[in-house]
Amino acid sequence: MNVIDPTLPLSIARLDAEGRLIDAEARLFELNMRAGGTIGAPLAVPQIATLARLSQRLGIAISRNVIAADGEDDLELWVRAEPEQGGVRLEVSGWRLRPGWRAPAGEPERDGDFFRSAADWLWETDASLRITFLSIEAGARYGFDSSMMLGQPLTRLFRLEQDEAGELPILSAVAAQGRFDGQKAELRGTGRMVRLAATPRTDPGGRFAGFVGAAHMLDQALPAAPKVDAPVPAAAVPFGGFPDSFSQRLDRALRGPLGKIIANADSISAQTEGPLKPDYAEYASDIANAGRHLLGLVDDLVDLQAIERDDFGTADEEIDLADVARRAAGLLAVRAAQAEVRIDRPAMDESIPVQGEFRRALQVLVNLIGNAVRYSPQGGMVWIRLERDEARGHVIVADQGKGIAQADQERIFEKFGRVDPNEPGGSGLGLYIARRLARAMGGDLVVDSAPGQGARFVFSLPIRQ
Repeated sequence: MNVIDPTLPLSIARLDAEGRLIDAEARLFELNMRAGGTIGAPLAVPQIATLARLSQRLGIAISRNVIAADGEDDLELWVRAEPEQGGVRLEVSGWRLRPGWRAPAGEPERDGDFFRSAADWLWETDASLRITFLSIEAGARYGFDSSMMLGQPLTRLFRLEQDEAGELPILSAVAAQGRFDGQKAELRGTGRMVRLAATPRTDPGGRFAGFVGAAHMLDQALPAAPKVDAPVPAAAVPFGGFPDSFSQRLDRALRGPLGKIIANADSISAQTEGPLKPDYAEYASDIANAGRHLLGLVDDLVDLQAIERDDFGTADEEIDLADVARRAAGLLAVRAAQAEVRIDRPAMDESIPVQGEFRRALQVLVNLIGNAVRYSPQGGMVWIRLERDEARGHVIVADQGKGIAQADQERIFEKFGRVDPNEPGGSGLGLYIARRLARAMGGDLVVDSAPGQGARFVFSLPIRQ
């Protein structure tokens, strides 16, 4: 790889005939790496890859101003793509930072077309392919909080794959500002494959404003429901007197209808079909929020039944607890910013190698940090600290909330346990599930708190031997 002084205004790169990055100068290399790409893989910045593919197809040089997402900011770039023997040469200049997308109070508009009605979950982006909406069911079962992906580049969530013709359908759609279907992608960090489809949306001036899309899980195989007349053995009734398949049936029965209710209520609240009386728009917003709460409860019940099975277990993986903590903090950055709460995350050079399951450890930390943000005062701080001893690595999540009395500190880990049921919050299952997951991985989850002194949760996993 060629590297030049990153302060220079121009960054050059070369792609092969299949759109794979051969080499790149510093700035472009780093931008591509932050988007999830690397040398030898397809260029991971869709806006630049689109120009390269178009230039190669037409056989002419193309220059255009583009806006690409980069972390929490947007980059305004001038891109020149020119075909050359065996590939494309790129010249990228400009590199002007501008504030990234932030969710406004009425965000976002919703699309009610039928192609989304059968989707497993829904997503939307702005013109720079930054995620502006992600339905709540998308993340809860795969170890991330959907709301925390808001404002992130689409490629932070999906690793795009070429189709049989070696094309990326989303790139063609960006170039044509049209509809696409059949874009295969991996849901990063899970190994699960999805099929993406989307229609373009436009702003009031008729300009391209992003995509309104759907995701269909390609490898989601739910167990077949037992026949109606088949007796259910007593051993298969571990959860509240319900059979093993109860939560899966509940999930399938409620997720689709609730998703449609939320999408339609959001569409009414955003007044995409025309103005409404303020009280009606507020009613619709309340309906959407209630639907999201119910979907969160469904996800909790699915997890609850899973962890209470006698044969429940977690994967034994080698993970970096510091890395998991940083990822969890990143997923919650948008929510924290909206609540005007700062998250002080571990430094990039900190590392604690432990044994555990990455997805489940991330789920525990997203729950802990999300709770800390929820109960922190405006302008407060959430600290994430790391410690280790001979046997275990520890992540400490501390907040500046009102604290938890000694008498309530075990109750919060009980099933449906909440200190104040009248407070806004979840189902009372999050900490119960988090502790069960921690202990299933050979670790633990404890709290140290006092009224008026905030709360300090400690999540521990065994040190990697």
